[in-house]
Amino acid sequence: MLANKERSQMPNNKNFLLLWPTAFMRDQIPLDPRINEMLRGELMRLDGERESMTTAYRDENLLSSEHPAISWLRDCIHHAVIRYVKNSEIDYALDWHLQGWANINRFGDYHNLHNHPHAWLSGTYYVAVPETPLDLPGRADRTPGAISFFDPRPQANMNAINKDGQVDPEYRVQPKAGEILLWPAFLHHAVHPNLSENERISVSFNVVLRQHEQYLPTQ
Repeated sequence: MLANKERSQMPNNKNFLLLWPTAFMRDQIPLDPRINEMLRGELMRLDGERESMTTAYRDENLLSSEHPAISWLRDCIHHAVIRYVKNSEIDYALDWHLQGWANINRFGDYHNLHNHPHAWLSGTYYVAVPETPLDLPGRADRTPGAISFFDPRPQANMNAINKDGQVDPEYRVQPKAGEILLWPAFLHHAVHPNLSENERISVSFNVVLRQHEQYLPTQ
């Protein structure tokens, strides 16, 4: 389960297992401001040319572009996937391709609860994240621009007690520019509204496996 506070590792005892874990990766890509600004400029240019670019994400694969900044990002994503695989117990070669799209979230924009069918992993790279939201009336506990992930086991926390590790069904991330997140595509998530006058710019992507018999688990 994912939780809002760090969990200590379970003691190394063969009698105890962590069952049905959900591996979540959060990493900072070494940020070259020049490349990131080049990427931002290209995404804004595409947004000006393509109506509903953010919502029509299936129309084109952004990560097939040979623009230098997008090629750099594509390589960064491939390396992130390799790190994710190495952290798992998968000990055979995987064959995947990337499907990507840009998100330009202006004031009030958000993404409803969803997951990503037909993919193995999903992720997001954050190009630009507004640091200062507008001073608006209303609730003080809002987290504008954050992304929330939800425990995939329905009602798993229903009978949870203090400190048992199953209490919080939500994991919320307030991302920073240059960060990359990677998670199983089945995981439901939602993006909170942008409450800034500046754009929240990210590139989301799916890691889609090319089917091979070796992927089929033994039941």
